[in-house]
Amino acid sequence: MNFALRAIRATTVSPFRRVTTINIQRRTMQIRSIPMWTGSHDNYAYVVIDDKTKDAMVVDPANPPEVLPVLKELIDSGKINFKGIINTHHHRDHAGGNAETLKQYPHTPVIGGKDCDQVTTTPKHNETFKIGEGINVRAIHTPCHTQDSICYFLEDGEEKVVFTGDTLFIAGCGRFFEGTAEEMHEALNNRLGKLPEDTRVYPGHEYTKSNIKFGKSVLDTPAVRDLVQFCEENEETQGKFTIGDELKHNVFMRVEDPEIQKATGQTDPLEVMQKLRDMKNNFRG
Repeated sequence: MNFALRAIRATTVSPFRRVTTINIQRRTMQIRSIPMWTGSHDNYAYVVIDDKTKDAMVVDPANPPEVLPVLKELIDSGKINFKGIINTHHHRDHAGGNAETLKQYPHTPVIGGKDCDQVTTTPKHNETFKIGEGINVRAIHTPCHTQDSICYFLEDGEEKVVFTGDTLFIAGCGRFFEGTAEEMHEALNNRLGKLPEDTRVYPGHEYTKSNIKFGKSVLDTPAVRDLVQFCEENEETQGKFTIGDELKHNVFMRVEDPEIQKATGQTDPLEVMQKLRDMKNNFRG
């Protein structure tokens, strides 16, 4: 997806509302999605490109047969200067392609959690680095799905995105494989939920259709119904929704909502989070 701005353009603030904005012409980041294992794992890798320098990094290049041809085309055509790998966590369907990628591009830095394969740098919580000259990246530690889970908040001018791996999905969240409800509550509601509301969300998987089916069984609101309709009309949702949208339609980010507390039979936010996760794990709707 190219976020380069023109002097006047129609900008989608939400998939359900279009507005026309006037912008000063400038260069900004590009994000190219690479679907992987579509129909089974439904993963995403992403290439993030700084327009000014063409410097680029790839996020979670887990399946080399699908990722490496894209990188090769971009590199060989002079569209990018490949500068590194970013991992959101150590699971093989996210970091499992690092070794093969490094065979093709030796000495490439690998930024990720301490348990990621071939990792060379593990940023501290809230530590920052840059992609090219324009993209500022902040690492946000979100332990729960795995203890080495890291989300990455990117800013380039007014453009803001976050790569959330298996911590935050559109309308859902990851399983608590290595953590607790308290950790997921902290990750979703006290860290990611506090990002600017116009931050676009790029998750590690395309799970939105199943997530919102569960969400609607718990909370039937206009925001939830809008997402149900969007999923009926679209196959991909990455980058289409913002943190502000998630605060409206993601039940895991609404643990203090009276309707959700009623549906779970709990009032304490941590107990609501755990109950929602248990309900989702067993949902067959």
